[in-house]
Amino acid sequence: MSNKPLDYPQRRYGMDHDRYAWSMLQDREPITWPEGKPLALWINISVQHFPLSGEKPAVVPPGALTMPYPDLRHYTLRDYGNRVGIYRLLKLMAEYDAQPSLAISGALATRYPQLLERLAQTPYEWLGHGWNMLCMHAGEVDADTEAGWIADSRRALEQFTDQPITGWLSPGRIQTANTPELLLKNGFTYQCDWVNDELPYTFKTAEGDMTCLPSCLELDDVFVLTQNLHSEDSFAQQVIDATDLLIDEGRAQGGRLLALNFHPWLVGQPHRVRTVREILAAVLRDRGEAVWHAPPAAILKAASG
Repeated sequence: MSNKPLDYPQRRYGMDHDRYAWSMLQDREPITWPEGKPLALWINISVQHFPLSGEKPAVVPPGALTMPYPDLRHYTLRDYGNRVGIYRLLKLMAEYDAQPSLAISGALATRYPQLLERLAQTPYEWLGHGWNMLCMHAGEVDADTEAGWIADSRRALEQFTDQPITGWLSPGRIQTANTPELLLKNGFTYQCDWVNDELPYTFKTAEGDMTCLPSCLELDDVFVLTQNLHSEDSFAQQVIDATDLLIDEGRAQGGRLLALNFHPWLVGQPHRVRTVREILAAVLRDRGEAVWHAPPAAILKAASG
């Protein structure tokens, strides 16, 4: 059998690209989080716009409309998240003194300006989250088109907040080969699309270095509840189990990071709010002595020393 398919210039120990320096987590210099706590917690709420119509992308994001046009059943469910579910999550976050980030579709600036006005009243850090959930940064998307999506998304959000928007989470956590460079050109200094680690790391681009704050796909509510089809109780227990293990590892080996991502159209439903409450109570109240909860910018600052 020929080895020719495995013989290419970038084949080497580690990774076959130069985006970051490959290393084993156990071999890195330990991170110390503020107050000496072993676990940093990042909570993100993804506030998204799913258009009812439009050209379907080559790669569809989790939660995409799936029925023939007009898919009113799924469209109105996603719309429900931006009119009803989000306010339940905001109430819970305030109740538990949480500090989530908000990853926001740029199109909401024109579709739901009153929602962005409400989100601007919170102290939460905003992230760019693409233009909408049909504008997927995937495959062979033209670089100029993608650059326009990124620039438009940032400008749209900046109409509603004075805070610097330096973080980015792509729709579906998907990137093209050009996305990191285009993000840096548009003023984004960190991105959260890669799920390959449990600590922030330096991410190299042709425009200079940025930081990757890795998100956790395995504990994303859409992934757990709609793709793995696990129960709400199982979802809460998985988060609790991960928290306990990472606390133990953090005490033994150096600080760890837990990332949770919530979607208002999914966990803002009346029968799932209890699950979010259970998660927040477990990680912020019951284990608060071991968990340092902070927004992304603060986590990155602490990780950099």
